[in-house]
Amino acid sequence: MKPQIQKPTGAFIGASWTALLVGAVAFMMGLWNAGMQLNEKGYYFTVFMYGLFSAVSLQKSVRDRMEGIPVTGIYFGLCWLSTGLAILLLAVGLFNATLAPSEKGFYAMAFLLSLFAAVAVQKNVRDLSMSKDDVSPALQEN
Repeated sequence: MKPQIQKPTGAFIGASWTALLVGAVAFMMGLWNAGMQLNEKGYYFTVFMYGLFSAVSLQKSVRDRMEGIPVTGIYFGLCWLSTGLAILLLAVGLFNATLAPSEKGFYAMAFLLSLFAAVAVQKNVRDLSMSKDDVSPALQEN
Protein backbone atom coordinates (compact mmCIF):
# COMPACT_ATOMS: atom_id res chain seq x y z
CA MET A 1 0.00 0.00 0.00
CA LYS A 2 1.44 3.34 -1.06
CA PRO A 3 1.18 6.34 1.25
CA GLN A 4 -1.33 9.02 0.32
CA ILE A 5 0.48 11.93 -1.32
CA GLN A 6 -0.97 15.33 -0.54
CA LYS A 7 -0.26 18.38 -2.61
CA PRO A 8 1.91 20.85 -0.64
CA THR A 9 0.40 24.23 0.15
CA GLY A 10 1.52 27.34 -1.66
CA ALA A 11 2.81 28.76 1.61
CA PHE A 12 5.08 25.74 2.20
CA ILE A 13 6.32 25.82 -1.38
CA GLY A 14 7.07 29.53 -1.10
CA ALA A 15 8.77 29.16 2.28
CA SER A 16 10.93 26.31 0.97
CA TRP A 17 12.07 28.18 -2.11
CA THR A 18 12.65 31.35 -0.06
CA ALA A 19 14.77 29.45 2.48
CA LEU A 20 16.83 27.89 -0.32
CA LEU A 21 17.30 31.23 -2.04
CA VAL A 22 18.19 33.08 1.17
CA GLY A 23 20.63 30.37 2.30
CA ALA A 24 22.34 30.03 -1.06
CA VAL A 25 22.55 33.77 -1.73
CA ALA A 26 23.86 34.43 1.78
CA PHE A 27 26.51 31.72 1.44
CA MET A 28 27.58 32.99 -2.00
CA MET A 29 27.63 36.63 -0.89
CA GLY A 30 29.75 35.63 2.07
CA LEU A 31 32.20 33.88 -0.25
CA TRP A 32 32.21 36.79 -2.70
CA ASN A 33 33.03 39.31 0.03
CA ALA A 34 35.44 37.09 1.95
CA GLY A 35 39.08 38.01 2.11
CA MET A 36 40.23 34.46 1.42
CA GLN A 37 42.28 33.12 -1.44
CA LEU A 38 40.47 31.92 -4.55
CA ASN A 39 41.34 28.27 -3.89
CA GLU A 40 39.73 28.54 -0.44
CA LYS A 41 36.61 30.07 -1.95
CA GLY A 42 36.58 27.25 -4.48
CA TYR A 43 36.77 24.67 -1.70
CA TYR A 44 33.78 26.14 0.14
CA PHE A 45 31.79 26.52 -3.09
CA THR A 46 32.47 22.89 -4.05
CA VAL A 47 31.52 21.62 -0.60
CA PHE A 48 28.34 23.72 -0.77
CA MET A 49 27.30 22.30 -4.14
CA TYR A 50 28.25 18.75 -3.08
CA GLY A 51 26.16 19.17 0.06
CA LEU A 52 23.11 20.35 -1.87
CA PHE A 53 23.36 17.48 -4.33
CA SER A 54 23.92 14.84 -1.66
CA ALA A 55 21.02 16.09 0.49
CA VAL A 56 18.61 16.02 -2.46
CA SER A 57 19.85 12.57 -3.48
CA LEU A 58 19.42 11.30 0.07
CA GLN A 59 15.89 12.68 0.30
CA LYS A 60 15.00 11.07 -3.01
CA SER A 61 16.39 7.67 -2.05
CA VAL A 62 14.66 7.74 1.37
CA ARG A 63 11.39 8.67 -0.32
CA ASP A 64 11.84 6.02 -3.00
CA ARG A 65 12.29 3.34 -0.36
CA MET A 66 9.29 4.63 1.57
CA GLU A 67 7.15 4.34 -1.58
CA GLY A 68 8.43 0.86 -2.42
CA ILE A 69 10.63 1.95 -5.32
CA PRO A 70 13.80 -0.17 -5.31
CA VAL A 71 16.98 1.58 -4.15
CA THR A 72 20.13 -0.48 -3.81
CA GLY A 73 21.72 -0.63 -0.38
CA ILE A 74 25.03 0.64 -1.70
CA TYR A 75 23.45 3.73 -3.25
CA PHE A 76 21.41 4.37 -0.12
CA GLY A 77 24.55 4.08 1.99
CA LEU A 78 26.49 6.35 -0.36
CA CYS A 79 23.78 8.99 -0.07
CA TRP A 80 24.09 8.97 3.72
CA LEU A 81 27.88 8.93 3.51
CA SER A 82 27.94 11.81 1.02
CA THR A 83 25.64 13.99 3.09
CA GLY A 84 27.65 13.33 6.24
CA LEU A 85 30.90 13.87 4.38
CA ALA A 86 29.75 17.23 2.99
CA ILE A 87 28.86 18.41 6.50
CA LEU A 88 32.14 17.05 7.87
CA LEU A 89 34.18 18.72 5.11
CA LEU A 90 32.56 22.06 5.86
CA ALA A 91 33.09 21.61 9.60
CA VAL A 92 36.77 20.70 9.18
CA GLY A 93 37.31 23.57 6.74
CA LEU A 94 35.69 26.08 9.08
CA PHE A 95 37.50 24.70 12.13
CA ASN A 96 40.87 25.22 10.43
CA ALA A 97 39.98 28.52 8.77
CA THR A 98 41.40 31.82 9.93
CA LEU A 99 37.96 33.38 10.19
CA ALA A 100 36.25 35.08 13.08
CA PRO A 101 33.91 32.78 15.03
CA SER A 102 30.94 34.83 13.82
CA GLU A 103 31.98 34.23 10.18
CA LYS A 104 32.35 30.51 10.82
CA GLY A 105 28.88 30.43 12.34
CA PHE A 106 27.48 32.39 9.42
CA TYR A 107 28.82 29.89 6.86
CA ALA A 108 27.67 26.91 8.93
CA MET A 109 24.14 28.27 9.34
CA ALA A 110 23.78 29.32 5.68
CA PHE A 111 25.02 25.86 4.65
CA LEU A 112 22.62 23.98 6.92
CA LEU A 113 19.69 26.23 5.96
CA SER A 114 20.41 25.54 2.31
CA LEU A 115 20.63 21.77 2.83
CA PHE A 116 17.33 21.70 4.68
CA ALA A 117 15.66 23.94 2.11
CA ALA A 118 16.97 21.85 -0.81
CA VAL A 119 15.39 18.77 0.76
CA ALA A 120 12.10 20.62 1.26
CA VAL A 121 12.10 21.96 -2.31
CA GLN A 122 12.81 18.49 -3.70
CA LYS A 123 10.00 17.05 -1.58
CA ASN A 124 7.60 19.71 -2.86
CA VAL A 125 8.59 19.10 -6.48
CA ARG A 126 8.04 15.39 -6.04
CA ASP A 127 4.75 15.82 -4.19
CA LEU A 128 3.47 18.15 -6.88
CA SER A 129 4.41 15.70 -9.61
CA MET A 130 2.78 12.83 -7.69
CA SER A 131 -0.37 14.65 -6.62
CA LYS A 132 -3.61 13.50 -8.11
CA ASP A 133 -4.00 16.77 -9.98
CA ASP A 134 -0.79 16.21 -11.93
CA VAL A 135 -0.91 12.41 -12.45
CA SER A 136 -2.45 11.12 -15.64
CA PRO A 137 -5.53 8.86 -15.31
CA ALA A 138 -3.49 5.88 -16.59
CA LEU A 139 -0.99 6.27 -13.74
CA GLN A 140 -3.71 6.74 -11.11
CA GLU A 141 -5.02 3.23 -11.76
CA ASN A 142 -1.69 1.64 -10.78
